[in-house]
Amino acid sequence: MTDRPMNAPPIVSPEKWQIARQELLVKEKTLTRARDALAAERRRMPWARVERTYAFDSPNGKVSLLDLFEGRRQLIVYRAFFEPGVYGWPEHACRGCSLMADQVAHLAHLNARGTTFTNVSRAPQADIERLKSRMGWTMPWYTITDTFDADFGVNEWHGTNVFFRDGDTVYRTYFVNNRGDEALGGTWNYLDITALGRQETWEDSPEGYPQTEPYTWWDWHDSYGAAQDGRWSEVVKAAQEILQ
Repeated sequence: MTDRPMNAPPIVSPEKWQIARQELLVKEKTLTRARDALAAERRRMPWARVERTYAFDSPNGKVSLLDLFEGRRQLIVYRAFFEPGVYGWPEHACRGCSLMADQVAHLAHLNARGTTFTNVSRAPQADIERLKSRMGWTMPWYTITDTFDADFGVNEWHGTNVFFRDGDTVYRTYFVNNRGDEALGGTWNYLDITALGRQETWEDSPEGYPQTEPYTWWDWHDSYGAAQDGRWSEVVKAAQEILQ
């Protein structure tokens, strides 16, 4: 930071501010629609079958890539840079990866859409568990023991891979790194990079993809799986009528 004066925008009346806001809103809506269209294309990307068997260390011993799904259909894997030689080791992971970890939304909402999120690194489990405890992170975090990171584009630094499980067969469906990662962290951003998307009826998805009405599946993160209060259906109906 410097003491150099800012070249700030002009100061206007509330009326002119509102006009400027509406003009910008048109462009923001265009961006939203473009982002939706891009997510629709992402859902139509081809899949690559994962032929190799990968092993990870977990707090409970060795696990496979299939185990990382925790029984769900979709898996988002963030390769966090935490290992000997990384700036901050062993007290901290990479600053950027740590910032990413701080942004991850409550995982119950992803889980409700059949999606598991996890971190993987080359650090031993003892160091990972100590770091999670220090930083207050709760996401699953596994230790890479083979060439998983190199095989999927992140043998160093960071990157996010997305997988889909059909029975015991795993497919790679998407990958993003560099600045593409910086928009991630929220539930919607993560669902938008998965093969199934948000799974809501307004989305442009291939035929046969699972979808429900917007809002109907939302819940408090400690209440998924419990019977919903009938009053929520009334709230949902009112919201849908407003947005039609």
